[in-house]
Amino acid sequence: MEARGTSGISMKSLERVVSDKALKLGNSFPCQICVVGFLCGICLTSLFLAALTSIGTFELAAFSFSSFSPPCNSTSQIINIDRKLKWKNKAETEEENDDDQVNLLVSAWDNILLNNEDYFKKLGISKSDVPNAPHLENCEERTRARERLDTRISNHTFPSWINGGDEDNYPLTRSVQREIWYHQHPLDCEDKSLKFLVADWETLPGFGIGAQIAGMTGLLAIAINENRVLVSNYYNRADHDGCKGSARGSWSCYFLPETSKECRKRAFEVMKKREAWERGTVTGKQNYSTKEIWSGHIPKRWGKPWSYMRPTTEINGSLLTSHRKMDRRWWRAQAVRYLMRFQTEYTCGLVNVARHSAFGKEAAEIVLSAGGWRKKKKRSEIEESVWSSHKPWIPRPMLSVHVRMGDKACEMRVAALEEYMRLADRIRERFPELNRIWLSTEMKEVVDRSKEYGQWRFYYTEVARQVGNNSMAEYEASLGREMSTNYPLVNFLMASEADFFVGALGSTWCFLIDGMRNTGGKVMSGFLSVNKDRFWRSGVKSVPVWNQFRFEFSGAQI
Repeated sequence: MEARGTSGISMKSLERVVSDKALKLGNSFPCQICVVGFLCGICLTSLFLAALTSIGTFELAAFSFSSFSPPCNSTSQIINIDRKLKWKNKAETEEENDDDQVNLLVSAWDNILLNNEDYFKKLGISKSDVPNAPHLENCEERTRARERLDTRISNHTFPSWINGGDEDNYPLTRSVQREIWYHQHPLDCEDKSLKFLVADWETLPGFGIGAQIAGMTGLLAIAINENRVLVSNYYNRADHDGCKGSARGSWSCYFLPETSKECRKRAFEVMKKREAWERGTVTGKQNYSTKEIWSGHIPKRWGKPWSYMRPTTEINGSLLTSHRKMDRRWWRAQAVRYLMRFQTEYTCGLVNVARHSAFGKEAAEIVLSAGGWRKKKKRSEIEESVWSSHKPWIPRPMLSVHVRMGDKACEMRVAALEEYMRLADRIRERFPELNRIWLSTEMKEVVDRSKEYGQWRFYYTEVARQVGNNSMAEYEASLGREMSTNYPLVNFLMASEADFFVGALGSTWCFLIDGMRNTGGKVMSGFLSVNKDRFWRSGVKSVPVWNQFRFEFSGAQI
């Protein structure tokens, strides 16, 4: 105690002496001159820098960008800028902080997605001053084009929603898609001989989005076999505030309707009449058994194209050559492709936000490094007529990995992330330039474990994920209807566009993704699965499918 007290007194004395010395020094004339000179130097330097930064293409006054919450699951950065910045090309200066320029451009794109006019007014610039975002679509413009393509126009040939040649898709894909569209869009919806199948989407507890879509593909098969027009009615997953007006509670919130407005109107008028039900002019789900819907007859008007599908799916190191439900696999691929043929403006916006969140910074770096952008000019004819139809940029090659775990263990053998990554490494052995993965999963542990694979770059949507083995229904309820519908659909569409796919074919969701890919020009990219369905039997080992694979990564499309 005594030692501590003495030490305390000594320290106070020392502080007093130092303070007195400092006071005397501060009152000295030379010191005062130095301080005044220092402050004057700061003022002159500030004025000089302000003059320099007033020259350039764009200027930002001192301004703080606040955070925002875009639709879907954006992970947009919070950018605080407290000094003047300009968007410059790297060729203009090597001393400028590149990260500031990139963040500024990403922030501008953020606010274009939000349609935030106030942001640009405060900066004194217009949207047209912002460089084009190669990874984003003009959703309003693209939706108008898609709606125009989804009509009977004499100067174009159906189906415009199929990519690649015939050899890049399941057999007869183009022919089947064309005939489904014409079946669903009769010339005269007032024709008295026209029959309808009107059905709500499945709403039973425990039915995920995949099961709902699979059920609707069965109803489409029934409608075609019975020469009826399928009209889908209430879609519970679209019953939320994001879907506006008549699109609320409807599949048409996310994708263009399965039939025309005229036929929908006619079907809803007819179904109100009792005699129409009695005569069979209109039917509903209640008219068919569960077996007929889920495992009924596949339309046979196209023969048996599934009998000559090329084996492109690998399980346990061998290509799958046949299984007992090849016909169903082929048909569901055709049906899901038709139902999801064109995105609506709402869905386009969701995918835009997901792409921007994942790839926005890389896109900004590319734009700023190109050295060729300036203030936008009026678009040329080739931009309007040719380049406008190009798909948005994403970094390629890209591998999509969907890891399904949780309560799915009651239906299939679930696999840990390690098994999926072993298959990913197998693809990379053949294509060493592959180092990016779009990861989709409901499990938090999968996202956490992905950080152990430093040789890969992972992208994924930022959303609360499941911990433990709660049911999918409980997990979706915790997210809310809008989020639990939007983020899986975004992942589905991103997986459909990836160059490669690793998943679990025992999962209906993976089964449907595989179908979208096989009718979207991706057949020859193959599919590596960690498990198989109970209906399948593996064929003999065969030549790897990639020996026949043609890649053009620079063109961004397979």
